[in-house]
Amino acid sequence: MDSRAFSSLPVRRIEEHPLNPLPRGEWPATVPAVRQVLEEGLDLGPLTVLVGENGAGKSTLVEAVAEAFGLSVEGGTRDQVLHRTQVTESGLCDHLQLVRGVGGARDGVFLRAETMHGTFAYLANVNGQGGAYNFQSHGESFLEFLVARSGTRGLWIFDEAESALSFTGCMALLGRVRQLVAAGSQVVLSTHSPILAALPEARIYELGEWGLRPSEYDDLEMVRTWRLFLDAPQRFLRHLEH
Repeated sequence: MDSRAFSSLPVRRIEEHPLNPLPRGEWPATVPAVRQVLEEGLDLGPLTVLVGENGAGKSTLVEAVAEAFGLSVEGGTRDQVLHRTQVTESGLCDHLQLVRGVGGARDGVFLRAETMHGTFAYLANVNGQGGAYNFQSHGESFLEFLVARSGTRGLWIFDEAESALSFTGCMALLGRVRQLVAAGSQVVLSTHSPILAALPEARIYELGEWGLRPSEYDDLEMVRTWRLFLDAPQRFLRHLEH
């Protein structure tokens, strides 16, 4: 018997819903990585990292998983499902089913840097909890929100968190992610940052025109490019002069 059936992860696999398939000619099924998930499914581990260029499907996938799990698409916890400033999501969640682990936790947190300001304003209006966050820097408020909810055991989803964080902030986030996983939570993280992809425990998938493929950290195009740039930035910057 497949040992995955005994997984206690909140979400052990993502699949297309057999009763509501997404037509392959419609977006986002036209995105190679999304199409591959629909056709083959995707197994998740305790810590899963998605990397790739803009438009590769990272945010589309993590947003759909968050919504299918019952989280607000703009970020927050399960008790904030009514919070939405505008409808921008792909609708992919309607075509997915989440295969849950036996006894997997039902709680979760979705943190996406680009919408957290609105989430904090929502919290301030509803229960007075979020107002102080909007008087801090973006990175400070992001990390404080995470710390305040770090006791939540369940599914944690991060969408391009590096856009809110400095190098030091990214390192602090890595420490928090390791603590979450060690405490029994599951983490799914999409990123452009070689820092956030660096945890050795991570199951890394690289997204691109090929679809979605497992990768080792040192083999990621993102990592190779950053190393080349930091080694000799003028080699890249001279092209800006033409």
